[in-house]
Amino acid sequence: MGRALAALLATALATATLSAVTSSAPAHAAPAEPDPVVFVHGRNAGPGVWGGMMTDFTAAGYPQDRLFAWSYDTSQSTNEVLSGQLSSYVDTVLARTGATRVDIVAHSLGSLPTRWYVKFGGGARKVAHWASLAGPNHGTSLAYLCALWDQGCRDMTPGSYVVRHLDQGAEAPGPVRYATWWSPCDEQVSPPTSTELTGAANTETGCLKHNDFLSDRTVSEQVLAFLRTATAH
Repeated sequence: MGRALAALLATALATATLSAVTSSAPAHAAPAEPDPVVFVHGRNAGPGVWGGMMTDFTAAGYPQDRLFAWSYDTSQSTNEVLSGQLSSYVDTVLARTGATRVDIVAHSLGSLPTRWYVKFGGGARKVAHWASLAGPNHGTSLAYLCALWDQGCRDMTPGSYVVRHLDQGAEAPGPVRYATWWSPCDEQVSPPTSTELTGAANTETGCLKHNDFLSDRTVSEQVLAFLRTATAH
């Protein structure tokens, strides 16, 4: 009986010691996958313009199957047509990836339908970060040159129906996080500061032309860092 009791006590002591060591050791859970990123091009462009930035993202460790580029007709109405199409596309991305939210990176005109989707189309529940590169968020005077025959241009004119409604109330309503990048050398957004939004993290870049935002490594790194910031969701 004495030997049996001693063996039993030794086993109990070893089990307790192992449990204590295990509970005190830090847990190393696998890192969660990032939210999918939906890239949205500007006027008269296509998904291919994002090749450089997507390469930068994958080089930084982003899974390729979390990167998407939306293609759309830039002459369509921002609020009546494109916002609804974007909503359907985002739902498809969420279903494919199993994610609950996406991040949006938009260039130029792409900033308007994506903002409309977030503010008025239910996107606030499905978007974690929204980034605008050289977006005409308060309009651009150059859009008057094509506004007579192109609805996308008409939406970009200062004071247009789309711009007025997007800028009413909070320009960057939560819980989505917003960031913009603009350049004093932008030859297509006039004035270049039109890109800035109250409530967003606004960054003035170096002397970049309008399309240089798509290939500039510094901008790419800054956008990636922004997408990795915590949100209120």
